Amino acid sequence: MEKKGYIMNKKITLLASAAALLFASNASAGWNKASYQCLKTKPAVFDGTIAEAAIATPELSTLVTALSAANLVDAVNGDGNLTVFAPTNAAFENVPAPILGEILGDTDVLSAVLLHHVVDGKFDARRSYFPKAKTSLVGQKLFLSRTEGKPHVNQSEIACQPVKTDNGTVWIIDSVLLPQF
Repeated sequence: MEKKGYIMNKKITLLASAAALLFASNASAGWNKASYQCLKTKPAVFDGTIAEAAIATPELSTLVTALSAANLVDAVNGDGNLTVFAPTNAAFENVPAPILGEILGDTDVLSAVLLHHVVDGKFDARRSYFPKAKTSLVGQKLFLSRTEGKPHVNQSEIACQPVKTDNGTVWIIDSVLLPQF
């Protein structure tokens, strides 16, 4: 009986040591110099709304066109404090043409896709040291995390510099977030 207790204590010690090593390696992977620089990046400040900031940003012209087509410009132009994950033109180009055609061809689907990029409230998306869930305006979860020291929302990498506007914060991302239908 005493030998069983000794073996059990050894296994627990071994598991605890492995967990500590795993945590230490993940923590150090998340805290490299580039990660630190990303966290120190000051936000750009735009004197206007989220929609006006998007219109003034050439790399977001596809997003602006989609917002207009879905009649959502007023939604991101109004009062409030929103966090928007804004896919670039290149992000839209990476969506397979048949899928993008279906999204753009149905206003309800387009609205759901676009609102899935918006969260009510403000937060610093770079500071997700541990995976964290936020609920998009379509009621589905977005998962914030750090991968190789870089901030991510779901599978999309988040640019280090946010844009602060009069009614929220815009984070540029490198892919389109698709809700579950």
